[in-house]
Amino acid sequence: MSDRTSRLQPALADRSRRVVESAGFNTAVFCLIVGNAVLLGIETYTGAVDQWHTELKVAEHLFLAAFAVEILLRAATYAERPKDFFRDPWNIFDLAVVGLALTPLARENATVLRLLRLARVLRAARFLPQLRIVIVAVGKSLPGTLSFVLVGALLLYVYAMLGWVFFAAADPEHYGSLGRAALTLFLLITLDGLGDAVRSGLEISRWTIVYFASFVLLGSFLLVNLLIGVVINSLEEARELEEERTRESPAVPVVPAIDESRAVLLARIAAARRALDDVEAGLAVANGESDGHHRTAAGAGQGLRATPT
Repeated sequence: MSDRTSRLQPALADRSRRVVESAGFNTAVFCLIVGNAVLLGIETYTGAVDQWHTELKVAEHLFLAAFAVEILLRAATYAERPKDFFRDPWNIFDLAVVGLALTPLARENATVLRLLRLARVLRAARFLPQLRIVIVAVGKSLPGTLSFVLVGALLLYVYAMLGWVFFAAADPEHYGSLGRAALTLFLLITLDGLGDAVRSGLEISRWTIVYFASFVLLGSFLLVNLLIGVVINSLEEARELEEERTRESPAVPVVPAIDESRAVLLARIAAARRALDDVEAGLAVANGESDGHHRTAAGAGQGLRATPT
């Protein structure tokens, strides 16, 4: 039984791999994802839902069944090494999105089901390398972004306290509390309403120009450029990872290539054996002729010795 299973696993993996790696399969899955997104958009219109309620439900079940078949085919390519299936983060994401949609909890909760169906749209990144690079870059930039958020929060806190100290009495609408001052300064980071804020500050004191100028330089220019630098660095790392992934050999060995090389090797061994057989036959013939010549010469010598003088 184990021998039969060991023979079936490579065949199953090979056939599944041929299907999954084909251009038609990837195009079909991408079209399914786009169709799923269109279906979600149609369901936002109440009139369409009331008119085609049954048809939309059937279409949703068909999409779910098609995605389940896709996951099974992808898992079958790892029939020889099932654990390798979970080494790819995209496989885990696809399995979670499709598998959770089949659970009773998701089927009974409309909100959870809609969120899972919406997550299927993100699977399009699997078939778009540039979008995949951006998503990976976003994930890699999270540690740097967290440091950026901490520095930005500290800057907002310090300047919000200063704004409350200097402008709370004159402009309580924008600086009457720490929260209002922080919200006002957060909007100023985007340079939205900066002119009005500067004019209001100048009515209080000419020195407010130093306050606003320093905050804009630190918040709008320095911090934003740091964030851009973190994102660009993450994009470069994600691009390098994508290039390494394309250069890597497939995790599951390709069985047909092994069989083909084995057949070529066996053919060469057979040809070498035939050549050796021909050489041995030639040597045998040559040895036979040499023995005949020696026997003829020996007989002639004996005849000469037997003749009387």
